Amino acid sequence: MRDPSPYRVCFVCTGNICRSPMAESVFRAHAAEAGLDGLLEVDSAGTGPWHEGDGADRRAIDVLTAHDYEQHHIARQFRVEWFERLDLVIALDSGHLHELRALAPTPHDAAKVRLLRSYDPDADQDALGGLDVPDPYFGGPDDFEECLEMIEAASGGLLDAVAEAIDTARGAAGKAAQDMENAPAADGPDAGKESV
Repeated sequence: MRDPSPYRVCFVCTGNICRSPMAESVFRAHAAEAGLDGLLEVDSAGTGPWHEGDGADRRAIDVLTAHDYEQHHIARQFRVEWFERLDLVIALDSGHLHELRALAPTPHDAAKVRLLRSYDPDADQDALGGLDVPDPYFGGPDDFEECLEMIEAASGGLLDAVAEAIDTARGAAGKAAQDMENAPAADGPDAGKESV
């Protein structure tokens, strides 16, 4: 079992140039504001290799800059071996969700994959498109603004869930350390003696 800190989150869309880098930037900013620096690693990837090595789409950069989010990004493809080191894999739409769960080597890894908008309490899963964040790639500036709004609306709930998971992991690690500290040494002078 790996060290519980830092907690690792990866956002995944199709090509890793629009939605997932936007989600990465927004979530990183919210996490920093919440004081989770050093306790959390945030990155992003795409399900396919089409844009590997490219920067984010210019329109994604423009909308992030307009809303004061920092962004330094190089696109890459999600790799199945990453599941072992990740705590959460956040899919931007249901197609990514199904593709990532099918890639997962174990049921435990598949359970790490969640839809971003499932963390938005106001999202209507019965609406057209369900909990998907629509791909703005073939749209214009308004589509990128709408994408950003959906990401921001879900980021608070995701941050709450991640903060709770970090607290739980830190509490468990602290208890394990305390138990180790209080345990008698197996080869010490009292080894083999019953406690009274």
